[in-house]
Amino acid sequence: MKDVEHGLIVEKLAGKLQGTVKAPEWAGFVKTGHGKQRPPARNDWWNIRSAAVLLSIQKLGPIGVSKLSVKYGTRKNKGVKPEKATPGSRNILRKILQQLEQGKLIKQAEKGVHKGRIVTNEGIKLITEASKEAKKSVGGK
Repeated sequence: MKDVEHGLIVEKLAGKLQGTVKAPEWAGFVKTGHGKQRPPARNDWWNIRSAAVLLSIQKLGPIGVSKLSVKYGTRKNKGVKPEKATPGSRNILRKILQQLEQGKLIKQAEKGVHKGRIVTNEGIKLITEASKEAKKSVGGK
């Protein structure tokens, strides 16, 4: 997974998540966070965000909605005042996590004092397949 660009893996994984994850009808009109001014320009942004969240859970898990919203946050343009960091939409992340749980790609777990979601074996297999496809498309073995 480290041999290939992260964005290419996300694209391949988003294609594999097509049947598991489905964008709600309101997803075409909603902003992805308080600091954004417009909704996403891509039509398949829900699948792209779902793939990125799945990879983030694999790397950082166990992780919850609050930490993910900080990760997917942005800087809010406040005009003349200095920009300020704002979190991403927790509702979008919550819905994506619920859909990934229904697809049995992630599950809730506790490790010591940390609790949140971790990737299941099925999720790891899907990520591995996507990274192999991405490596092949680049020209690797």
